[in-house]
Amino acid sequence: MSLDADDVARIALLARLGLQEADVPAYSRDLSAILEFVETMNRVDTIGVEPLAHPLEMSQRLRVDAVTETDRRAHFQANAPEASDGLYLVPKVIE
Repeated sequence: MSLDADDVARIALLARLGLQEADVPAYSRDLSAILEFVETMNRVDTIGVEPLAHPLEMSQRLRVDAVTETDRRAHFQANAPEASDGLYLVPKVIE
């Protein structure tokens, strides 16, 4: 599929992108190449291919689920202008 300058201008308008007129031919060429690649990928026979979450059959290494930091809420809230019941109090900004 080949895109012309009008197609690129319409895509830019829909995406709310500002394009310089001098850049349109390069964008047209690059976007056309991308669409041609997608068409090539669509022609690949994938019947019988099982979808994968990851191309390597590996399990993810997980860290130990252990507490690594202490509760420092009181320390941090001591610096706040106002705090109550473990919450930061802020002025109302919406009426």
